[in-house]
Amino acid sequence: MIVVTGATGNIGRPLTQALFKAGEQVTAVSRHAAAVPEGVRHVTADLAEPAGLAPALDGAKSLFLLLSGDLHAPEARPGDIIDLAAAQGVGKVVLLSSQGVATRPHGTTRIAMRALEDKLRASGLDWAVLRPGGFASNALAWAESIRTEGTVAAPFGDTGVPVVDPLDIAEVAAACLLENRHAGAVHTLTGPEVITPREQAETIAAALGTPVRFHELTRAEAKAGMVRAVPAELADDTLDIISAPTQEELSISPDVERVLGRAPHSFGDWVARNIAAFR
Repeated sequence: MIVVTGATGNIGRPLTQALFKAGEQVTAVSRHAAAVPEGVRHVTADLAEPAGLAPALDGAKSLFLLLSGDLHAPEARPGDIIDLAAAQGVGKVVLLSSQGVATRPHGTTRIAMRALEDKLRASGLDWAVLRPGGFASNALAWAESIRTEGTVAAPFGDTGVPVVDPLDIAEVAAACLLENRHAGAVHTLTGPEVITPREQAETIAAALGTPVRFHELTRAEAKAGMVRAVPAELADDTLDIISAPTQEELSISPDVERVLGRAPHSFGDWVARNIAAFR
């Protein structure tokens, strides 16, 4: 059995489906009750209280570990989940980390994530680490303003990064969970092209066939919106990257293609699959 945390999100949902289609028994874990594919077991648990995850891990051979925003706060203890997995007899953990662990190692949340990676390496479990850059699905934050006002509001409108499609992350995660050849691997996951927020808005407008105006936020305005959903430290670390990406953060990683045997999806591909959210 494979346990998928964050199973109802943009990565966890397609990952759960891929594993189930591959013939695996899957336990989908989410903080709240949710619909899952028929045949998939669902368990409600809050990863901030790892003991509640124990029933989901009973009999599990592998775990996909995705941390929600609050588990990136300095006081969080996500390492307890690794300890619990080892105590429950889980054999493999695939951790969703962040590219910033390598490119911004001194950021507050990056230090904590690197510590979690190191704990996993020292756990005695089989492991793989995924380090994605920015997500294409972050554009869903614009869905309501596009539907109601025809507007996108974002900071640093003309500074881009190669955002990655969560479907690519999910398919790489599935490969790591299903194939032993990825044991001990660290995969950096990006999209196939650098794209700015303004260009993302133009891509959505083209798919809709209607104009979408772009309004550039200040850093302070962007942070004020972000801290409603994530810790301030994570907001600052993210804004540092998208305001002035390093050459490494602008580079297109070969790892999606190396693992999946195909090029990563473009932002336009992601929009085509999710255009209903913007109508």
